[in-house]
Amino acid sequence: AGIKGFWKNYPAITALLADLGASAAVGPYTTSAFWAPRGAGQPAELINQAPVFSSKPRLPTPLGQMVWTADAFTTLTLADRLSVLGIVAAMVDVQSSPEALDRYNRMTARELFTKIGVTRAVYRDFLAPTLQVALFAPPEQLAASDVLLCLDFYALAHQDSFDVAWCTGSVSEKIFGPLVSRIKAAGGEVCGGRVVTRVEVDPATGAAARVVHTAAGSSSPSSDEEADAVDAVVFAVGIKGMQAIVRGSPDLAKLDEFRNVAALKTIDCVSARLWFDRPVPTRFPANVLAGFDGEEIGGTFFNLNALQDEFKDSREGVLAADWYGASSLCMESDEALVARALANAAACEPGYRGATILDSAVARARSAVTHFSPGSLKSRPAQATSIPNAFIAGDWVRGVPTRADGLSQERALVTGQVAAGLVCEALGRGS
Repeated sequence: AGIKGFWKNYPAITALLADLGASAAVGPYTTSAFWAPRGAGQPAELINQAPVFSSKPRLPTPLGQMVWTADAFTTLTLADRLSVLGIVAAMVDVQSSPEALDRYNRMTARELFTKIGVTRAVYRDFLAPTLQVALFAPPEQLAASDVLLCLDFYALAHQDSFDVAWCTGSVSEKIFGPLVSRIKAAGGEVCGGRVVTRVEVDPATGAAARVVHTAAGSSSPSSDEEADAVDAVVFAVGIKGMQAIVRGSPDLAKLDEFRNVAALKTIDCVSARLWFDRPVPTRFPANVLAGFDGEEIGGTFFNLNALQDEFKDSREGVLAADWYGASSLCMESDEALVARALANAAACEPGYRGATILDSAVARARSAVTHFSPGSLKSRPAQATSIPNAFIAGDWVRGVPTRADGLSQERALVTGQVAAGLVCEALGRGS
């Protein structure tokens, strides 16, 4: 569920798509808009827009970002924007030693911003909404270390780090379809509809020996159990999935590194898609909402007629809306969420006010993404575990030799590639 961005600093994904012959799955870089509400029934205010920085003359970071957005921040003064420069020094400090990383991990991002002296306007109109859509939680709920690494990776490592593009269709069809075909062509098998419930360890060797799984949604899981003997296991799952596997696996629950996963937190998300009687032109295809649905909820909406191939020539308009940190919104009805999505979009783009909704769909993704909460680093596992043939992949592991930091598809892919290399080393074959 949801629309996911593909950032300029995604070299591993770019290489994968080229290898699959699927480079066209990701479109051109686009300008994104940031909006803030200005009262019930009032039009929203455009508070910022992120241009395509790679189209501008190259300047040193962060000078380039400041120069090329000088006219974009409609609510921020030069003094406001200069107040964020202290973040650059903190970015260097957090990467200076393991002790520094731990120190920043125990601090909230809001505490860090207060210590640095960023102004209230910068916090409200840029930092808070950016983090709510980049790390899916407000700054007071995020570890300062993860925020600094994320801002470095997504915004400040290079002038064009903030450039983002979007999938030209469904990620499942455009990317995972060709990937599964490649796996099958190489002799691999993809067993859809099976849920791993237990991993069993050989007591003699201490190695993972069997994986037990059942059909998804089975009314009687125990009677539907199947088991596979395994040479190695990669847990390519999120925190919620890992917690479920550990709960069902006594052999894993004996080990601190797996038991510690219970302390990690996740974030609920909601997605809605609306079809209209006509396309609705918008100034920007991707839009970030600051404070529309409460201080703790991040939001975005996307004009899919401008982003996805199947809708470009459609006679109908298609809008996608996503919310992050949306536990309270999960309680709302589909009708209420659709009305909320329409009201938010219409406050920013008046064309939606006269459009008629023909159809809609809502998806609630509970515990969908990683919550990089303060102090969570000590509970996050490394990729190699104490089980010699079991490894972990995902954006939530620690100690990954890559600059793909934070909640990112790039980090998830890179950790999968690292895990594959660890399997080859453990088995003594492959490359």
